Amino acid sequence: MSIEFSPSLPFRVSQVKQWDIEADVLIVGFGAAGACAAIEASRAGASVVLFEAASGNGGTSALSGGEIYLGGNGGTPAQRAAGFTDETGDLFRYLMMAGGPDADEAKARLYAEESLSHYEWLVAQGVPYKNTFVPGKLVEPATDDCLIWSGSEQAWPFSEQAKPCPRGHTPQWTGWGGGRLLMDILAARVEELKVDVRYDSRVLALVADDANRVHGLVVRSDGVTRFARARNGVILCAGGFVMNRDMVRKHAPHLMRSDDPIGTPGDDGTGIRLGMSVGGAAIHMNEAFSSLPFYAPESLVKGIIVNERGQRFINEDAYHGRIGHHILQQLGDRIYLLVDSETYEPPIELLRVGIAAAGDTWEEVEQDLGMTAGTLTHTVETYNHHAAQGQDPLFHKAAAWLKPLTTGPFVALDCRIDYAFYPHFTLGGLDTLPNGQVLTDQREPVPGLYAAGRTACGLPRWGGGYSSGMSLADATFFGRQAGKHAATPGA
Repeated sequence: MSIEFSPSLPFRVSQVKQWDIEADVLIVGFGAAGACAAIEASRAGASVVLFEAASGNGGTSALSGGEIYLGGNGGTPAQRAAGFTDETGDLFRYLMMAGGPDADEAKARLYAEESLSHYEWLVAQGVPYKNTFVPGKLVEPATDDCLIWSGSEQAWPFSEQAKPCPRGHTPQWTGWGGGRLLMDILAARVEELKVDVRYDSRVLALVADDANRVHGLVVRSDGVTRFARARNGVILCAGGFVMNRDMVRKHAPHLMRSDDPIGTPGDDGTGIRLGMSVGGAAIHMNEAFSSLPFYAPESLVKGIIVNERGQRFINEDAYHGRIGHHILQQLGDRIYLLVDSETYEPPIELLRVGIAAAGDTWEEVEQDLGMTAGTLTHTVETYNHHAAQGQDPLFHKAAAWLKPLTTGPFVALDCRIDYAFYPHFTLGGLDTLPNGQVLTDQREPVPGLYAAGRTACGLPRWGGGYSSGMSLADATFFGRQAGKHAATPGA
């Protein structure tokens, strides 16, 4: 009789007849978090086996731009070369605001204090950074330059509490997609350390005792089910759950309004379910990064974004992910970006945004959109009146991006949620301590279990505060912490 295994149910250690694999630390997932955990655990003297369900390393980390959110302690070399001073307190305050109402103060403080040393660690692994800065608003540099504004640092309300500083650090890689370079470098370090990496190995369940202390894993590879024992601990780095649309529908149903998930087939929630099977608490499962990457061209930032009732709801100079977060909170799928002839430039083709209406007056645009007379025109009139004075009392858009929309013809760009490009991924996951230990609902550690990357809920835990580079910052840094602690849990 065959045994059925499930990530949602632990296999009891009393039922294990023999251990086929043994190591001090077992790691699930070979993305950035798993790689950094393996590097640190191995360098601390632990034997490590790393299981990856796919046939190669990388995960979602390799699909990214490779951007990492870094700063503090006066600034990285790229920040200083560009004339910026990034104090640790400013980075900490920004991280706390970005974390939202339930920001993890312990993680934010630790990362702010050690972010510069983390940059130095990345450089020591071989990650190349060119000490150059690209000003303006862009998603990723198309060149091999490094430093960009990657969040809402210059936008209200963040700029009121933390001195603005660019912190998005992209590896020296021409064009988009530097995440593959980052992963190749980290994977090379894993290989140099002779970590036992096993591809095409899917973890079926955790092995735990009756008190839910984790002892190992059930793994399926080469058509064979094997039992792997972890003498010290198991680290879950298996990604998020955005590709499991049933889990998305249950926990973050607003994301079902878009059909542009960012992830790999491995982002199926297995890591989170494994942790929950032994009492791990999953938190902020409703939170996600969801974006409308409407710039560049940055001239479009001088337009205004309205919902189907013709109302503004966000300062348009905020990070595109913050804007996407607020868009998905609007009723209805109709969203418009209003521009005049002086601010209009065609959006990038990837955005899937065309012209919904145009006219010589805003009244004509309003009528073409089928809006109630006076709604859209009142919004534009109010905005133009204050913008002419360099002010935005309703949403506090920075003066640099304020321009009255008074030069016809006028255009409403069609940003409807069910058609335009709204990339998204999940932010919720297992609750963890800064050292990676998974916590129960009572915030007590689950013995022998750690998590990092999108399997855990780390620094990025609120869609309204996300900044590009925070996921990889969290994955690499807290992956390292989990690896070090799992290698020497009693230290």
